[in-house]
Amino acid sequence: MQEILQQLHGIIDRGRRRGKANGRFLLLGSAAMDLLRQSGESLEGRISYLELGPFDVLETGAAAMDPLWVRGGFPRGFLAETDDLSTPWRRDFVRTYLERDIPQFGSRKPAETLRRFRTMLAHNQAPILNAANLARGLAVDGKTIAGNLDLVVDLPVVRRLPAWHRNIGKRLVKSSKFYVRDTGMAHALLGVRDKEALLAHPVVGQTWESFVIETLVTASPDRTEAHYYRTSNGTEVDLLITLPDGELWAVEVKRSSAPKIERGFYSTCADLNPKKAILCLSKKRPLSAGRDD
Repeated sequence: MQEILQQLHGIIDRGRRRGKANGRFLLLGSAAMDLLRQSGESLEGRISYLELGPFDVLETGAAAMDPLWVRGGFPRGFLAETDDLSTPWRRDFVRTYLERDIPQFGSRKPAETLRRFRTMLAHNQAPILNAANLARGLAVDGKTIAGNLDLVVDLPVVRRLPAWHRNIGKRLVKSSKFYVRDTGMAHALLGVRDKEALLAHPVVGQTWESFVIETLVTASPDRTEAHYYRTSNGTEVDLLITLPDGELWAVEVKRSSAPKIERGFYSTCADLNPKKAILCLSKKRPLSAGRDD
């Protein structure tokens, strides 16, 4: 129904003249992506956008944190009775999204190329992205990589975390970091089926960092800005949150068998003087203990 937006335009205006309140209609953009693109022009001044992400830990509760991290927050994947049921659903979802939905955004890139691109992103999230290595791995040029990154950020499948860029008298790294926003989708791309397999995987620390950052950004108030901080000499903090009132929080995320606070965290706090300095430490006990803290 391509004409639905124009019809809503008239209905909303007539309702306003009669004193009817806002919020009378709910349009699900994921069900009609072409209409979503048109809505900004057709309903200018009459529409508000709300991003409905997957489940987060504030909704599921802390007791479900591990399943949420492993399976991600999409309802069918998270609520599956077993990991053996969750994994195929997530794998099929990724494939369907790549092959059916992405072309609706005008992208005609081969599905296999996009699958390899997202898999490489899942392997390389958290460190500063080396676009040249990605380009060589996919046998494409840098412009293609930049276009693919813009596409998956806009969808939104991947979060682009920009570098802190304010002038503090130090040379700062300017390249962005990228994270697959739903860790369950990242694990499906990596072939990780359950928590035991994840704890033995080389990307365990990276996907935990992604999970924590996405949780904190999602829980932050509107108009919050998120960055990471890194100087040219390697001083780094995983996440800087600037709240709407300008208050700055520094967050460092660690998951290892012996987590420790790096000197760079203290140096960053001295450089930026954040209102709060937060350490998210997760110490992995020996496997025989059967649990994580």
